[in-house]
Amino acid sequence: MFLIQEILVDESIATTKFACDLNRCKGACCTMPGGRGAPLLEEEIKEIVNVFPAVRKYLSERHLKAIERQGLFEGRSGSYVTPCVGDHACVFVTYENDIAKCAFEKAFLNGETTWRKPISCHLFPIRMDGDNIERLRFEFIPECKPALARGVSEKIYLSDFLKDALIRVYGQSWYKEFRHQCKREERTSKIESCVHL
Repeated sequence: MFLIQEILVDESIATTKFACDLNRCKGACCTMPGGRGAPLLEEEIKEIVNVFPAVRKYLSERHLKAIERQGLFEGRSGSYVTPCVGDHACVFVTYENDIAKCAFEKAFLNGETTWRKPISCHLFPIRMDGDNIERLRFEFIPECKPALARGVSEKIYLSDFLKDALIRVYGQSWYKEFRHQCKREERTSKIESCVHL
């Protein structure tokens, strides 16, 4: 672990190569089984309510009915999440061919809203947790194997791939310091790999 402005960061975030490959994973992170959707921050509840009128046209009838039954969010203060459809797909999933995509992000990219999507989604596969000190960790799911392969083949580090999301959460100065440390970790990792050959 290393510390950037009071945020603990798992070294694997610095050394992992990663770039989403939607054609192969089909947007699996939006449709993971388990019945609990994306974790939401308290301030994101208001954002969801505000942007829903612009987003609803991208959702299927089945997803709209689920929202009517379950609401736009569920849980309680400190543990809000997006509802799910059929125990896996987030209710805010929209499908393009057979690829699951975020309706919030679609509206944002079309210039219809100024809020992109929940932070937990934007940062994935980085997760935020920790009680006394905030910690960032890499969460591997098997469906992300194509993203790891693409990251290696295209030489894209996770820390670069999620640049926009990390700046959105922590700001430019934090990201600059973070990337500087990531480069040091990358060099150390390469040296250790050579030693073990």
